[in-house]
Parts: sequence; structure tokens; C-alpha cells
Amino acid sequence: MMKFRRAFGLVIVGVFLLSACSASYSEQKAEIKKEVSDTFESQPEKTNNSTKDIDYYLPSNFKVEEETPNNVLFENGSKTYILFYNQHEKKDSKVVYDSTVKQQKEWDGNETFSKNGKFGYMLVKQLKENQYQLIVGIGGVKLTTETENVKEDAEAMMEIANSVKVK
Repeated sequence: MMKFRRAFGLVIVGVFLLSACSASYSEQKAEIKKEVSDTFESQPEKTNNSTKDIDYYLPSNFKVEEETPNNVLFENGSKTYILFYNQHEKKDSKVVYDSTVKQQKEWDGNETFSKNGKFGYMLVKQLKENQYQLIVGIGGVKLTTETENVKEDAEAMMEIANSVKVK
């Protein structure tokens, strides 16, 4: 009987953990917003990459795939990320945000952040079950990807966006 209870308990814990890992964006929305906001407000990481126009921080698990004027393509495993930048827009600019918001009729998540002369945002659009378009940006910088894990990617993307410095 004791073994049955222990096995049953392990099954319940396993189901709980699996359901937490696959939680949808709407179930984690408040937690994701808090983490992205905290990253937005934090000190930027020290830059470790650059293009002709910008310096930026790139986490060690990301690699640069391609650079074109105003865009850098990253990969992290099988995911692709696009960093767009407009070097003529300051960190408090809403131009890139406004034009991006107009690209969809409705967003599942549209969060904005302002502090210390910076304007940041996170946009989320569900594409299909457990697949989301995620856009994170500050001023004239935005990163875009498609992901199943909004929480993990949003924080890393805001970390990169927060680090961008125009030369």
C-alpha cells in the first residue's frame, strides 16, 4: 500500500511539472511581464558583438548567422531571431513600436514599459497551439522570433535589446 501511495504521488507530481512546462502564454502572462520588465529596468549586459552601426550583448548560446543593413539574424538551436535596429531612433522612441503594432489587428499580449528615458515593449501573437510570434524592443531596436516558450525567449530577447548601443 505504501508503494502505491508513493507511486501515485510521483505520478501526480510528474503531471503537475509537465503541465507547468507547457503552460500557455495566457497562463503565465503576469509572470512573463514582470520578468521582462525587470530585465528592461536592469543594467545592460556588457556588449560582446558589433555591426557597423551598433554594439550589443549576445548570450553564449546564440550565434550570429547573417548581418545586413539594419538587421542581424541570430540562431539559438533551431530557433531564429531577427534583430532590427533603426540607428536614428533613440531609446525613448515609439516609432518602431507603433509601426509594429499596426501589423496585426489584435495582439494576445501588448505590454509597454517606460523608465529612465527608455520606452520598451513586448508583443505576443498566438500563431497556433503552443506557437507564438514574440516581439520585444526598446526604442528603435526590436527582436522577433517564433517560439513555444515565450517566458524564456522574452527575457533573453529583452536582455539583448537592452544592451544595444548605437555607435
